[in-house]
Amino acid sequence: MAETPDKNFLEFLVKALVDHPDDVRVERKVDERGVLLTLHVNAQDMGHVVGRQGSTAKAIRSLLRIVGIKNDARVNLKIEEPEGGLRSQQPAEEGTV
Repeated sequence: MAETPDKNFLEFLVKALVDHPDDVRVERKVDERGVLLTLHVNAQDMGHVVGRQGSTAKAIRSLLRIVGIKNDARVNLKIEEPEGGLRSQQPAEEGTV
């Protein structure tokens, strides 16, 4: 399968941000709505990828849109929650009465 500019760009960018670059994996799917890139990273690197209040993730998505425009494609990013991530470790909060 041929490598694509959007997938290569995302891998390059995220590997520069994280502490475990060997664990970075990107899956690319194309459908009628555009390109969906699914990002998988080490659980310890989620904070680096998401950033404070999602600022890093928003910036990555903005850059991917620019790469997509240049290649006549609509590019979306989905960040997969890894096994052992913080969200999976936190107990569910009980509603107050």
